[in-house]
Amino acid sequence: MGQLQREDEQGKADPRRGRVDRRTAETEISVEVHLDGTGRHRVETGIGFFDHMLAHVALHGLFDLVVEADGDLDVDPHHTVEDVALVLGQAFDRALGDRRGIVRIGSAYVPMDETLAFVALDLSGRPYAVTQVVWTGDRVGGLPVTLVDHVFRSFATAVRGNVHARVLYGDDDHHQAEALFKALGRALAVATRLDARRGSSIPSTKGTL
Repeated sequence: MGQLQREDEQGKADPRRGRVDRRTAETEISVEVHLDGTGRHRVETGIGFFDHMLAHVALHGLFDLVVEADGDLDVDPHHTVEDVALVLGQAFDRALGDRRGIVRIGSAYVPMDETLAFVALDLSGRPYAVTQVVWTGDRVGGLPVTLVDHVFRSFATAVRGNVHARVLYGDDDHHQAEALFKALGRALAVATRLDARRGSSIPSTKGTL
């Protein structure tokens, strides 16, 4: 697996990077993320359409991302997709640390041809997800459309944040899914960004996230 972890001149682990490895009887997954990257990515889940969607999150969020997954695809893609989304959220959570100095809240509209998608998120420490999409079929790129909703819910749980995702209108299921994942990447890019005016303070009246 390609290593994103680096050390600074003092030998300390470079912050804003997260790596999580998860092994179960159903899947083996490793995810590495660097929040201050350039969009470099390598995603290998065994599910081509899902790889394509996660690549959009990295590219449009400017995150360096490595995802490797080996799951029981002979059964169906459900376990792999769910576990990758959970580990992805955990890796982001780890990279965020105690969330000092981040913008915290981000949103993005993304058009794709006839489709317009919107994602708003708050890295609040409280997991919650809402998705609103009217699909025209049962599958997109070979992936059951119900798993797209599952990705957003699982990611929200693991990253410990509110994630609201909605397609305002659209006809093509590929466009709807792609616009959603692009919007997720761009909203995350805003929310995870360091705010120079905030310094090292935590963006919460509670003093913790």
